[in-house]
Amino acid sequence: MGSELNLTYITLGGHVELHKYRYLYFIIMFTVYILIICCNSTIVCLICVHKNLHESMYIFIAALLMNSVLFSTGFYPKLLIDVLSEKQIISYAGCLFQAFLLYSLGGSEFLLLAAMSYDRYVSICKPLQYHTIMTKTNVIIALVSAWLVPSCHVLIGVALIANSKLCDFNLKGIFCNNSVLKLQCVRSAVVAVYGVVVLINVEILPVLFILFTYTKILIICSQSSADVRKKAAETCLPHLLVLISFSAMIITDVIMVQPESNIPKIVRFIISLQTIVCHPVFNPLIYGLKMKEISKHLKILFFQVKGK
Repeated sequence: MGSELNLTYITLGGHVELHKYRYLYFIIMFTVYILIICCNSTIVCLICVHKNLHESMYIFIAALLMNSVLFSTGFYPKLLIDVLSEKQIISYAGCLFQAFLLYSLGGSEFLLLAAMSYDRYVSICKPLQYHTIMTKTNVIIALVSAWLVPSCHVLIGVALIANSKLCDFNLKGIFCNNSVLKLQCVRSAVVAVYGVVVLINVEILPVLFILFTYTKILIICSQSSADVRKKAAETCLPHLLVLISFSAMIITDVIMVQPESNIPKIVRFIISLQTIVCHPVFNPLIYGLKMKEISKHLKILFFQVKGK
């Protein structure tokens, strides 16, 4: 029975002083999770309810915020259970599912940001063709592709390692990511090459596309009036801030899973928390404060709630 358990379950050993701060961790994580759900869902509901927000730019923002909700829901319930449990374990299948969620939704984030950058490019650089190019059908295709393409890429990668034999059952983290590859007895060259392909297709290429579109926007703005520059700054800056935030998160994740990386446990724990806390909270704050129309509706909602 013990041997079977070892073959099935992985220990998550990334928690720091859990026995001492168990209830403090739970309260903080539960509060952050509720905050993420409420903040992101509020803006999504505002976009759904108000007709003047039924534009492609706001639809992509709503999709991005829903992505944050899905991402958080994939991790927080398990983290909350682990914090209150004597043993922090997860099945190998569950571990692969967490890794699938992390990288498929992460890829979706980059593709949604790429779609948003193209939307801003057409709006600013080709305003007369905007409604012809950014049709309802094209927006739906972009949304479906943003979720489907990374999912298919990552699912193939997960399938390649699903039957791999494990020689280690201790993961240096509080959730599963690429570190699960370190547990395998033999590293597969095919999996390593495929991982690079996925990285290029769902992360590097979208980022290059985003940089290309914003470079074109910058060139057009430098030759345009102050009003055009102001409009570009108001709508493009939030997207760039979100891109920088998410790219920093991905870079830290890549560094952490390197075989030669000997990161102290406390640092690894802090970085892991930053991955699941900062970005899902950062997104609604940026769009709620920096997007003029969303900010206006949030203020109206706030005063209505306050007046009751």
